[in-house]
This record gives sequence, structure tokens and C-alpha cells, in this order.
Amino acid sequence: MKQPPGYEDPNHPDHVCHLQRSLYGLKQAPRAWFKRLHDYLLSTGFSSSKTDVSLFHYSTDTSRVYLLVYVNDIIMMGNDPTLITSLLKRLFTTFKIRDLSAPGFFLGIETIKIDDGLMLSQRRYMNDILTRAGMTDCKPLAMPAAVTQPVSTTTTPHDNPTQYRRVVGALQYLTITRPDLSYSVNRLCQFMHSPTTDHWALVKRVLRYIKGILDYGLHITVSYSAVIHAFSDSDWAGCPLDRKSTGGYAVFLGKNLISWLSRKQRTVARSSTEAEYKALADVAAEVTWVVSLLRELGLHTGDPPTLWCDNLGPTYLCVNPVFHTGTKHVEIDFHFIRDKVASGDMLVHFVLTKDQLADIFTKPLPGPRF
Repeated sequence: MKQPPGYEDPNHPDHVCHLQRSLYGLKQAPRAWFKRLHDYLLSTGFSSSKTDVSLFHYSTDTSRVYLLVYVNDIIMMGNDPTLITSLLKRLFTTFKIRDLSAPGFFLGIETIKIDDGLMLSQRRYMNDILTRAGMTDCKPLAMPAAVTQPVSTTTTPHDNPTQYRRVVGALQYLTITRPDLSYSVNRLCQFMHSPTTDHWALVKRVLRYIKGILDYGLHITVSYSAVIHAFSDSDWAGCPLDRKSTGGYAVFLGKNLISWLSRKQRTVARSSTEAEYKALADVAAEVTWVVSLLRELGLHTGDPPTLWCDNLGPTYLCVNPVFHTGTKHVEIDFHFIRDKVASGDMLVHFVLTKDQLADIFTKPLPGPRF
């Protein structure tokens, strides 16, 4: 430790400052900092979102400003530049902040302006992952997972499990802008406790796929439609180890993909209908949250969201309990999708498998399909 520049003591050059309190490092520091910022924003006219505690919004007539907080990183956006400037000046009077203008690089995500909107890219982060794994010069692949390759064929433990956990943990953050990696990363995360050489080979395949798609990103376009569409899908007993199914969904606001998930279900499904029904319940919960957020921000159109499923069984089951005898064992929390449909809050429709966008979150796909 050294004395801070400008505060050196020539009589005691070896002395250091005694730390009395700090923003970082203390258990209560994040909570205390957020409460300080929260109270100040409310005093300036902002309203705290009840759907997302990190979001604040400010409205006057037709002007809207949104402020999103991540620890001490803040994004402010709105449709009135004058109002944004005045709110920033208020923040300047209380906090030592810097205005970095338009978000170009935020939390490892690069915002690139294109003709019809934005592209969110993590190119630098992907290069960093390849460097840490020693695969900067690897040959690229067209798909992150092979259709014919099993999850594990050997029990030989990987000689460096820490490296496996470090790389897979880094890949989890990459799925923020890369939904095409969600299924592969979800499968890799299931073997963190005891990775084998086969699991490390699957990691290397994902890294080789990343090498070939460094210029890809999440495309956000200007959409004048606020209608919500969600695609839900599930395989059936796809995991050979515990016979649980993998469910996934993709939620669109207009033309923009805003939420997605690939996750193994908690219980074993006795039929494909049950597995798809559970996946529909998961996406219904996510859509309910999205609708609540849009209503709070005054952006909801009032039209019921549409859920798309490629299995007729759960599609009928959401409207009418025709398979009551075959679903007696299904946990009651999965049946709330039926109440949403009955109340008119959601619509469930059938979609062909070839048009099912959520298929990519449930299983490895062949090249053309992927």
C-alpha cells in the first residue's frame, strides 16, 4: 500500500491511511449504497419499479425517462433530451458521476448502431474467453453441439476441473446476447461438480463455434408493435442420466427477442404432453412478468400475449382439462396457465415444429435446422 497522490506525508513516507469506511468490501455496503441512491431518486420525482427493483422511471406529460442501476453503473434513457440533461444535473450535485454519453460499452456488452436499430455484441468478451482457454487459433465450427454426440461416454475425470468451471462460468454471461448458446451452456453447467474429459471436449466444441461467430450479436430493431409473442418447447426425457426433460422458451416484443431460457425441468415427465405443458407454464410465468413491467411503464397495448406450442396435447389442456386422468400427478403450480387462458390474459395456439423457434433451446439440432 502507498499513500495516495497529493496526500503524501514527507515526515512519515512509510505510513498508510487508516480506512474508516468503504463502498466496496463490506457486507452491508451494496445495500447502503442502493438505499442512498434509491432515496435520492425518489426525492427528485422518480418512481421505483415494483417489477424490477433496479429500474426507476420518471414521467411528465408525454416525456418519459428510464434509469436502470447495476451497482454503481447506471443507464439513463428517454424521449426528451432536455429532461434527461436536467435530471443529470441534479445527480451531479449529489453524486460524483461521469456522463459517458451514449452507451458504447456497458458491463462487457458493446452497443453498435446499425441502420434500423442496435446490435448488442460481446465480441471483446468472446475473445477474452478464447484467450483464457488457449484457443485463439482454433478452427471454427458451424454448430455448438453435435446431434449424434452423447453427453458423456467416459468417467475419466478432467485433470483441471477449476479450468472447466472458470470457462463454463464465463460462457454463462455470454448467453446474455447469444441465445444460440443457451442449450449448450445449460448442458455444460450440469457437470460443474465432477467434469470429465468428454465434458471438456464439449466445452472446446462450444469455443470453436464461438470462434466462427465473433461478429454476431443480438439485433434490436425499431418496432412499432408492442404485441408479445412467446414460443415454448420441450424435449421428453432427453437426459440419459436422470430422464428429465429440457424446456425452453423465447419471448418476443414486436420483432425483438427480449427473453429466453433453456433449463432442465425439476421433475420427470411421464409423457411428452406433460413436458410441453410444464414448458408452457414456465413461459407463462415469464410473460406475466413482462406484461406487468410494460403496464407499469405505460407501454402495454392491452392485447393478450400469444403463446405458441408445437404439441396439440398441452394446447388443448390449457383450454379444457381433457386429459384430467393423465395429469393428476402434475404439480398444481403448473396449472396456472389454464387460469390465464380462461381469464383471457393469454392465448395458446399450435405451431408447426418447423416454425417452432424455441426448438433450439431444448436439443442439439442439425446444421440447416440450427
